[in-house]
Amino acid sequence: MKLLLGILTAALILSLPAFAQHNDHHDRDDHHRDVGRGYVPRHGPQAHHGDRHEGDRHDEGERRSYRDRDNHPEAPHVHHNGEWVGHEGRRDDDRFRVGHPWEHGRFNGGFGRAHRWRLEGGDPRRFWFRGFYFGVAPFDLAYCNDWYWDRDNVVIYEDPDHIGWYLAYNARLGTYVHVTYFGR
Repeated sequence: MKLLLGILTAALILSLPAFAQHNDHHDRDDHHRDVGRGYVPRHGPQAHHGDRHEGDRHDEGERRSYRDRDNHPEAPHVHHNGEWVGHEGRRDDDRFRVGHPWEHGRFNGGFGRAHRWRLEGGDPRRFWFRGFYFGVAPFDLAYCNDWYWDRDNVVIYEDPDHIGWYLAYNARLGTYVHVTYFGR
């Protein structure tokens, strides 16, 4: 009996380091209870109707906070009720003006929640899935530092206010960024 108790004790002690390890893929998933965690909005943001707001223009290096509640991300995000935080009031921002919209064609792989795409590689400046290539807008680079470019699921939405831009929504985190399509 003492031998069996000794073996069980030794096995427990040797297994403790395994319990202490963190799974890199899940350590951020539970921070935002009503943001992300696999939720995908039914549709993209509504088009902004109205005059330009005083806050529409931003300095190129400025990083705006979108944390609207405790434990919400500092990035543009979508609540589980479908509210797109951070898309309002940005319609006339000069950063969204594209010299040659759709220069590489239009994305035709499918939009919205019925089309979840698994990222297959790259980084924010050039990433891909299923042979479609995109790049994150320079002004949104800071908002996707915690994306996994080789495995996160994204959903692409058309941007109703900014010609030449799409929105890439990360289902794990509930955040989104503006992206441009580079073609196939």
